[in-house]
Amino acid sequence: MHWQSAVITGIEKLSPRVKSFFFRLPEPFSFRPGQHVVLRLTAPDGYRAQRSYSIASAPGTVMAEQLELTIERVEQGEVSQFMHDAAQVDDEIELGGPIGGHFNWIPEDGGPVLFIGGGSGVVPIMSMLRHRAAIGSRVPAALLFSARFREDILFFEELSKLAALGDGLSLTITLTRETSAHSLQAGRIDAAFIGRAVTALTVLPRHVLICGSDPFVEAAARGAIEAGIDPASIKTERYGSPS
Repeated sequence: MHWQSAVITGIEKLSPRVKSFFFRLPEPFSFRPGQHVVLRLTAPDGYRAQRSYSIASAPGTVMAEQLELTIERVEQGEVSQFMHDAAQVDDEIELGGPIGGHFNWIPEDGGPVLFIGGGSGVVPIMSMLRHRAAIGSRVPAALLFSARFREDILFFEELSKLAALGDGLSLTITLTRETSAHSLQAGRIDAAFIGRAVTALTVLPRHVLICGSDPFVEAAARGAIEAGIDPASIKTERYGSPS
């Protein structure tokens, strides 16, 4: 893997536990939406910790000079805790990649496409949706996004604007633990939930991409199959191991 020292140019808090970190790459590279990079930290005594994070930003037209990585603070997670508690603008962080050739989608792959994201599992999907919008694609797409509470919804304003463009993207957000009144949907993403999204697409999706925690991915994939989606069209990515 090729490593370089990327410079933090900005930090944005998205939710109580999630921040976006913006990096300048001294050595620009190309990547596919859905790929990730590895952040590596090295202590003065030589101890190293590293963690893979999905790229949230779109790849651009040729080579990416800037990257957005959206990182959730994980208890017992050495890298995520350092990034949240200690990392500052102008810090240099070792970055390797990009890597990952399975959980990818670009409009040229065709559609309709159904995205299902749980919590920070929406991050690689954001790269795909941003790329779709950037090139003016009208490939039919739907995003089902599940969060625990209203404050946990990542990229809410941007997603709402993308869904309002009228270019074939539909957005459904559901909250699983919010008890206060809200205008969003409530409940977990199951076969009935996915079935309604499929109906809105009018035809079965050619591609289904699901990202989230292990339990979320298992439940969503099972629900997609029960809703009549071909298992061969489903790609999944899971997170959750502490680092």
